[in-house]
Amino acid sequence: MATEPDNDFYDTLPVFTQFSGVTETSNYKSLPDDWALAIADIVDSTKAIEAGRYKAVNMAGASVISALMNALGKKNYPFVFGGDGALVALPSSATSLARETLAAVQSWVSDDIDLVLRAAIVPMSDIRAEGLDVRVARFEVSSDVSYAMFSGGGSSWAEAQMKAGRYAITPAPPGTRPDLSGLSCRWRPIQARNGEIVSIIAIPGNSGATNEFQMLVNDIIAVAAEQGRGAHPLPRDGPPITMTVKGVDAEARATAPPAKRLSRKIAILGQIGLTFALDRLGLTAGGFDPRRYKIELSQNSDFRKFDDGLKMTIDIDGERLRRIETLLEKASESGIVRYGLHRQDSALITCFVPTPRERDHIHFIDGATGGYAMAASNLKAKLS
Repeated sequence: MATEPDNDFYDTLPVFTQFSGVTETSNYKSLPDDWALAIADIVDSTKAIEAGRYKAVNMAGASVISALMNALGKKNYPFVFGGDGALVALPSSATSLARETLAAVQSWVSDDIDLVLRAAIVPMSDIRAEGLDVRVARFEVSSDVSYAMFSGGGSSWAEAQMKAGRYAITPAPPGTRPDLSGLSCRWRPIQARNGEIVSIIAIPGNSGATNEFQMLVNDIIAVAAEQGRGAHPLPRDGPPITMTVKGVDAEARATAPPAKRLSRKIAILGQIGLTFALDRLGLTAGGFDPRRYKIELSQNSDFRKFDDGLKMTIDIDGERLRRIETLLEKASESGIVRYGLHRQDSALITCFVPTPRERDHIHFIDGATGGYAMAASNLKAKLS
């Protein structure tokens, strides 16, 4: 489907506010022809997670979004966080800078996190030549933040091409650093309150039963909604303010070169201490209100999304989880869906906060022991 070029494409999309709208085709609009998908993920992320490096994997995945948004002037481009990677849709005018930025992220991930990040930029023209599309919708999670939803099969095809070594970006020389200002991983894992934290990936099966798949997605969303707030893994008032040594170290590595890392850690610890004190005393400082910030953190979280399939990390009790599994298994037997899920006892928060005094900070939610990456591994095992 040919479309006109539009660098402000995402800003013109209408928003929907009920998550069930992810199955409404009228909420989606095709990306312009001259756009491309910038994609990246961690190689062998499952092995890294099994070695206990799930926080590092999440940090690396979120760094793709942080670096691109910073490099492109925090322009409002559609993106999706996948746990061990990310996707950002960009106009052709931004692809040269995006290529340079992704190369720098690859170098940083290798140097400072000791992981391998592969990256690619796939033109929409090539995706459409395969008879596929990338359609984008805009889900408003709060009055200040909306997240992109993707459908059409094009993003999945582009990811497969990247994993096959096509459209690859060559890493920048060692020591090259992207701008990761605002990227943080300070929060401790959030313990389940209802039962278990479950990461679910459900993608269309081979039956071609599109309407049935959409009905299945709506049924799953409806069961999760019975838990309250869609089975949101974060409390309504936000998580408690605590310190995690791994989180402080990860943020310092992201936002400071080696020579300045110790002073950056001290600064982060000071910020955490001040925030904790303000929160306990019910005070504000310099326009920053920690209690309001925690509420916004919960509101501005991407615990559920649609990226050529349903992805959710939810806090849900055993009875409702059994109902969701029954729905998935029956649909799987009919070829309507392919799915994978991963259970854990807590959720992980990785944040992109341009400035804590503004209200458009965004927060990426995943399971704390592998989440989406392990659910994808479960799905792959079923297919093989």
